[in-house]
Amino acid sequence: MNEQVNQLLKNQLEIWETARNNYNALAGVRVKTLDVCGISYKVQFNPARITSSGAKVDPKSIKERKCFLCPANLPDVQKGIVFKEHYNILVNPFPIFPRHLTIPEMAHVDQRIAARIGDMLDLAKALTDFTIFYNGPKCGASAPDHAHFQAGNKGFMPIEEDWSKQVGGQIGAYGKATLSYLNDAPRATLVIESAQKEDAVKLFEIIYNSLTVKPEEAEPMMNVLAMYEAEKWVVFVFPREKHRPSCYTAEGDAQLLSSPASVDLGGVFITPIEKDFNKITADDVAQILSEVCLSTEDFTQLKERIKEQLK
Repeated sequence: MNEQVNQLLKNQLEIWETARNNYNALAGVRVKTLDVCGISYKVQFNPARITSSGAKVDPKSIKERKCFLCPANLPDVQKGIVFKEHYNILVNPFPIFPRHLTIPEMAHVDQRIAARIGDMLDLAKALTDFTIFYNGPKCGASAPDHAHFQAGNKGFMPIEEDWSKQVGGQIGAYGKATLSYLNDAPRATLVIESAQKEDAVKLFEIIYNSLTVKPEEAEPMMNVLAMYEAEKWVVFVFPREKHRPSCYTAEGDAQLLSSPASVDLGGVFITPIEKDFNKITADDVAQILSEVCLSTEDFTQLKERIKEQLK
């Protein structure tokens, strides 16, 4: 399927001016690297991403706009590849990655992961050149009202290469699936490794059921990355505490338009505004992560709850 998707991207960029211009603009995207508590993070200045970073995701705004992931509302020029009969693999016209996909459910149903983790693993195995990601409804998803995944070409996010050097220990196992945690505070990261899909799904369900659901939420807050390589799945789960950091709504020089999602937690912070790119520091990234991710204490408690469920 990698070849089909690469051909789709080639065809779409030939006929879709908006997408072509935004992909061409990636050549001019500026990137800098920051050392955040001993871990390398990249910061990307990408003006086209203002559509996502600045998206209004409150219920009123969502109700008043047409869903841009529903088949009936796609631009005529946007074409896709059907996956498992009910997903549509599309080229994302506002890319972060050199190859960036959006993979929505064809039906208009809410963004939820519990029943879709198996589909996410299937996508990772079908698209081995890509890392698949899921943003929770209040964890960076710009369409929380329509179930979807995204995908970007492998090797783009630092965590893909660096995670094995950050493993802090193993929490437990289910069948042939193991669960580890990373020593990467102020980020909080769980890692599932499995050669068996069913075991990986079950282990994810145990994590899901160990997480706290906030009163105003429909599912635990999280971001998820999944990739398939060397005959096994590697799944990163980032439990969340908060949607957006305080700097997002701050005034004056204190404002940074940062709305972290899976890619940010994977190690590439997206800044759609140039002044934010110029001024953001490692301390800013650490502060943002400390606000949106679980605290060390809460992460420790989560690991203990998972261990209890694995007994």
